[in-house]
Amino acid sequence: MRLQIALVGALSLILGFALAFGTKIFWLGGVILVIGGAYCVWRSWQLSGWWRTLIILAIFSVAFAVSHPLGEVIGSWPSAIGVAVVAGVLCWLISLPGEKSRA
Repeated sequence: MRLQIALVGALSLILGFALAFGTKIFWLGGVILVIGGAYCVWRSWQLSGWWRTLIILAIFSVAFAVSHPLGEVIGSWPSAIGVAVVAGVLCWLISLPGEKSRA
């Protein structure tokens, strides 16, 4: 389940960007981010408990925020892919089974 959470989170960043970039309807990308984020929160909560879930949510929020100024430096696609990979790896490392999954 750890890998699933990390992949869904990373892919929601990439797919949200692709949809917003491709359609120029930026709120559609936000819909993908919200759906992917909600899924990750739900699964992470089950696996890791509340505090790790909050950290994972913060990681993906920071990745989203950082991707915008980084995109001005290295380009939009490299930025979106780069922050998604970093956020996914960090999420995978943090989403260890916690107290909630052992109960």
